[in-house]
Amino acid sequence: MLSRLQRLVHTGRARLSHSDATKVGFIGLGAMGARQANNLQHEGYSLVVYDRSIMQLEEFSKRDNVEVACSPAALAETEGVRVIITMLPACRQVREVYCDREKGILSAQGGTRASLLIDCSTISPNTSRELAATVSEARLHPSAQPYPGCSNGSPAFVDAPVSGGITGASAATLSFMCGGEKDAVAAATPFLQAMGKRILHCGGAGAGHAAKVCNNMALAVQMASIAEASAVGKRLGLDPKVLAEVFNSSSSRCWSSEAYHPVPGVMPNVPSSKGHRDGFAIQHMLKDLHLATDAAAHAHARVPLTERALDVYAKVAEVDETLDFTAIYSLYYDEEL
Repeated sequence: MLSRLQRLVHTGRARLSHSDATKVGFIGLGAMGARQANNLQHEGYSLVVYDRSIMQLEEFSKRDNVEVACSPAALAETEGVRVIITMLPACRQVREVYCDREKGILSAQGGTRASLLIDCSTISPNTSRELAATVSEARLHPSAQPYPGCSNGSPAFVDAPVSGGITGASAATLSFMCGGEKDAVAAATPFLQAMGKRILHCGGAGAGHAAKVCNNMALAVQMASIAEASAVGKRLGLDPKVLAEVFNSSSSRCWSSEAYHPVPGVMPNVPSSKGHRDGFAIQHMLKDLHLATDAAAHAHARVPLTERALDVYAKVAEVDETLDFTAIYSLYYDEEL
């Protein structure tokens, strides 16, 4: 009897059309990845997808021009797949998807058919550099069509973590911070443009993740400062909306106040006005802050503000780590003393 996953694989293959559109492999159909895959499909790309969640695979298997793979290796062996994009939770899952000896992308029999590998996950710069080195020693399948950036018969690799969150993923307005060879980033650009608006080449392997770590360090401290100042303003009798106008037209103007304000009711359609739901979960911010402090330690850099922010977000996570990180206002700074 066919397993549930095997049935999905069979059904997906039966429904896949013979479109001339480039076939894209996508691994990781979580809150961000599913939306990115949606945007690729909207741009006309056929998809071959894999995720550990059978429910997610079932949802995608109902669509035209989508094929389901039973493992990352099977996806990499699929004829016609020239590029694979991964969007995974953390370093461990990224290593497993790429490097597992039996089911990883790089274990594909005869070599991967995808000559361009793009990782959009948020992982440590060191892990990304190690992965790039591993990919550079991997082999392409003899039938693979190499992209610019491939060398010595190996796939090209680009690290391309994102900024913009679920809102940006839904609207295809993400920013991508890219690391890798110039030619490889150029080859990845059309696929990234289907999912976002801005592609920044930050440097060599791991540079994208280094930029993402630094960006989220600044974001965490920035949000904490807006939440703290807003809470003080409220206790001093100020209307939070009026204070937000002051911030947004003065020297404290920043994204956390102008586009993603943490005080409920100040802005519509942001997580703080929806019970701090449907946004960038505190657990993910904590993961990124741990990556930041680890990277700083490796670089022998002092990060006292980041360390303090990490402590504060950790206290908020004790209440509910699934809330959006703007909950730092409601659960920490605006709590009754």
